[in-house]
Amino acid sequence: MNTTAPALTTRALAWCLHLLIVALLVLAAGRAVADNRPHAAMTVAAAAACAVVYAAGPLLPPVRSSRWAAAGWLAAVGACWLVLLVLSADGVWVAFPLYFLELHLLPRRAGLAAVAATALTAITAFAFHQGSFSLAMAIGPALGAAVAVAVVWGYQALYRESEQRRRLIEELTTTRADLARAQHTAGVLAERERLAREIHDTLAQGLSSIQLLLRAAERALPGAPENAAGYVDQARQAAVDNLAEARRFVAALTPPALEGATLAGALERLCATTSTRHRITARVHLTGDAAPLPTAHEVALLRIAQSALANTVRHADATTVEVTLSYLGDHVALDVVDNGTGFAPDQLPAPDPDSGGFGLAAMRARMRALGGTLTVESAPGHGTALAAQLPLTPPADTEPEAHQ
Repeated sequence: MNTTAPALTTRALAWCLHLLIVALLVLAAGRAVADNRPHAAMTVAAAAACAVVYAAGPLLPPVRSSRWAAAGWLAAVGACWLVLLVLSADGVWVAFPLYFLELHLLPRRAGLAAVAATALTAITAFAFHQGSFSLAMAIGPALGAAVAVAVVWGYQALYRESEQRRRLIEELTTTRADLARAQHTAGVLAERERLAREIHDTLAQGLSSIQLLLRAAERALPGAPENAAGYVDQARQAAVDNLAEARRFVAALTPPALEGATLAGALERLCATTSTRHRITARVHLTGDAAPLPTAHEVALLRIAQSALANTVRHADATTVEVTLSYLGDHVALDVVDNGTGFAPDQLPAPDPDSGGFGLAAMRARMRALGGTLTVESAPGHGTALAAQLPLTPPADTEPEAHQ
């Protein structure tokens, strides 16, 4: 909001008031001299004294900072004006700018009382100089007082409204800045969570697979160099695949496995690769009539399948794993079931940067972001069944992950 314009307007009004008082004092003194009135010298002296006292007020710091000092200065100006009023009837006109001073410097009730007293004094003095009283003599000072009250109070109301609006705009600006910071923070946290999920489901799982293959190659040496070479070749291919993932990840494109392929095809390749690289048989099953899925759904389900198979290879000691993609009308479901050692879902250790344990949390975050659900059923010695389900029509307030 521009605060320069109100300040300039206030200064302009103040200068207009100063000039009006000086002009009226010069008029009273000039007419006394020009008409050669009695006590002309005293009238000039009273007008000059009133001008000096008035001019001294704005120059005195206490008058600008203390209401009591301002009231004292106003009383001194009023006393000089009373002397001028006694000497000359032209002093009546000075009452009009005095109204504005009194309304500006005094509290509302005190200012209104001072204006009424000034108007009454002006009417009485004018009637004294005229030697008679008529209603017309009271109209001028009274009308001037009414106009001054209306102008000053109206200006004060506008100023208060302007100040209130300025404060509201400042509060709105501050609120918008706070909201922008909160949205930025939320965006940063959401992006961190997304990056964590992507790194866990792609690079971390790929590196884990490479580590398992290299360990197998190490165990095959030196007795079976052919088997070791095969493991090394598979590790190299895994590194190539993860390098492609990393490049697509940096470029914020869709996963390479989904480029030019359906989700079912990507799952078949994933299971085939898993069966080739590790001692486990992974199979894919498709049920229901395949329907086109949003890219965000395909990415989320593929990542969950990758993470689930990686967990099966690393922890389950399973020989088979069944991956089932089901189209259920208004929902799509992914089930991953293995015959491994299983675990107690309520006794999982807390995630740790050294030992991992972020997989299930990342899967649940993916499902929650798209309005889906994730359930895990397992028991020691009875394998593990993971079920992810997504609505085919994503909720309006979810964040799409197509750019992942």
